[in-house]
Amino acid sequence: MNDDGHERFARLQQRYQSGDMPWDDELPPPEVLELARTLPPGRAIDLGCGTARASVHLALAGWHVDGVDFVPEAIALAEQRVARAGVGARVRLFCASAADLPFLTGPYDLAVDVGCMHGMAGAELQGYAREVARLVAPGGRYVLFAHLHDQDAGEGSVGIARSTIFAVLRDTFDLEADVPGITDVAGQRWTSAWLSFRRRT
Repeated sequence: MNDDGHERFARLQQRYQSGDMPWDDELPPPEVLELARTLPPGRAIDLGCGTARASVHLALAGWHVDGVDFVPEAIALAEQRVARAGVGARVRLFCASAADLPFLTGPYDLAVDVGCMHGMAGAELQGYAREVARLVAPGGRYVLFAHLHDQDAGEGSVGIARSTIFAVLRDTFDLEADVPGITDVAGQRWTSAWLSFRRRT
């Protein structure tokens, strides 16, 4: 993990420790609920799972889900949420970087990332892209929510450039949907998008 990764870890760990998680609603975003409602159940991986909102609701729809987050406090809260929902038989949780998952074996029919990749850059981002390509089944889906900024955005900007996302995924994934939006959390607003990809066969 580079210096930016360590800083991101410390910032997120402090938020989980203090309970300052304005993004952590009881339900996952509508886009995840729609996936749970419309896709036939299979194996899913929840990258940067946080407190396991997506993992739980996919499991309730019949999926077997592996959730991964690098913050131990997030995984502890995720374990509690999984237990409360009664889906422990369908959800496995791991404290690890989404850029380094040698202990997991695919194929996964679905990968979901609600705000993990957009904090990465450099070697960490490249490692993440390699893991997603390795783990998602040919023909499988990868659904990404990301805060976006321009390619020329300065240091400290929130998010990732669309062109960077496409560059790290272009060898293995085809874009199927790109839904732009604005995200408003606790009075802060960001340009964002939901991007849906299909793993090439």
